[in-house]
Amino acid sequence: MDQRALAQRIAHILYDKKAWDITVLDVGHLTVITDYMVIASGRSTLQVKSLADDVDDALALEGVTLRAREGTGEGRWIVLDYGTVLVHIFHPEDRQFYHLERLWEDGQNRLPLPFLTEEENKPE
Repeated sequence: MDQRALAQRIAHILYDKKAWDITVLDVGHLTVITDYMVIASGRSTLQVKSLADDVDDALALEGVTLRAREGTGEGRWIVLDYGTVLVHIFHPEDRQFYHLERLWEDGQNRLPLPFLTEEENKPE
């Protein structure tokens, strides 16, 4: 699976597990640390932790190896590192505070997600 497809697959897993405000950004031209960022929110710390587990479990079944995982203790901001794709799953308050989209979105690098409606695909 190529890196763009992996990012979209992760976003789809999150969508199926009821994450909200899902964003995928192509950041390869902005940083050397990764090519894509998937950013999503859970409604509680329990859901944030569960979403991270769901992504990891589903991708492990597909043979995609997790390189690193951070933030599972508190469940406020969990980062899953798949090399070319970083996944950020936030509690709503932390998402609003850190607002990663402001840092990494350049106006042209948001990927449309085919499983979302036109309204859901619009940037805030």
